[in-house]
Amino acid sequence: MRLKKEESLKDLVTFKPNKLEPIHNWYWYKEGYSKGFVEVFLKRFKANSNSLVLDPFAGVGTTSLTCKEYGVPSVAFDVSPLTVLVSKVKTRDYDIEKLQEAVKEAGKWKFVKPDKIPKDKWLKRIFSKYALEDIVFYRAKIAEVKDEKIRDFLALALIDSAMKSSFAYKDGAFVRIVKKGVPPVKKVFKYKIHRMLKDLKKAELNPVPTKVEVGDARDIELEDESVDFVITSPPYLNKIEYTKIYKTEYALFFNQPETKLRAFVGSRVEDFGDMPPIAEAYFKDMTLVMKELYRVCKKDAKLAIVIGGGCFPEGVIEVDTKLANIAQDIGFKVDRILVARENWCTKKRVIKIGKMRESVVLLKKS
Repeated sequence: MRLKKEESLKDLVTFKPNKLEPIHNWYWYKEGYSKGFVEVFLKRFKANSNSLVLDPFAGVGTTSLTCKEYGVPSVAFDVSPLTVLVSKVKTRDYDIEKLQEAVKEAGKWKFVKPDKIPKDKWLKRIFSKYALEDIVFYRAKIAEVKDEKIRDFLALALIDSAMKSSFAYKDGAFVRIVKKGVPPVKKVFKYKIHRMLKDLKKAELNPVPTKVEVGDARDIELEDESVDFVITSPPYLNKIEYTKIYKTEYALFFNQPETKLRAFVGSRVEDFGDMPPIAEAYFKDMTLVMKELYRVCKKDAKLAIVIGGGCFPEGVIEVDTKLANIAQDIGFKVDRILVARENWCTKKRVIKIGKMRESVVLLKKS
């Protein structure tokens, strides 16, 4: 298995560069990668308007939006209704004049105190009473908007604004409560919708087919041999249900006090072998995913898959080489593994037990 260090990808496999990218930065998503990463492989694969790019783990739509910027058709799926909403809002074609009128109207909404606010103990800890009242008011007004595109556009703005007006601080895999001065929801929401509108007015997006839907990567709803390229990143192997850090968004906007999504795709196994149970389940799921990718990819299709190592008290699990071996057994040809970053795996926070790689596994269907 050929491993090659690729320093140029070090920052690109993180979401940080998207902070400065209009539309890409509408919603912060630590688990994602950057627009620049997708650009590297669209160019390397020579994708064009006749290609179809698949992202079976869509996240917040970085692959889909970048493809749209480059005029490349794409299709994406994710199990999370939250991230699918974000992806759809970022990649839709809008009637700017109609959207502008809706933004203007939303800016004039007169606050009316809601009869009820959520009784969820968690929400009461991270929001002031006034912030919760504002959120419930705006949520109800947005629900009345008949145009789905505009309704979702405003909903995303409110989701992001609500988090900026909370005491919640996302610290790695945890949500911490930091009692501090926060801006009022109304002020943040009005600023957000105008900034999003401004981004769209300046954007140069191509009207190419762009589909994003809720879906399971182990059962991809596409025809056999229909995909030219895959640019994606499965959930990383770890012991943490990192989607818990989005429990506030789910509780407020999706009627799910606790999302049941997990850090691995989701199967359960009885024979754990010599790996931690979560690792065994993860690789069984990834085998199903790779079989589906093999089915939907055309001959000579190329794949770029960002993946991170697993850190356990027993030691480091090299996910990149394990995934490459699974893909090879299924029928893919492994081009190489590009090592973008390395981080220490520790136990008890201070004892170093090995280095974890964050890598890009490059495959080809032969």
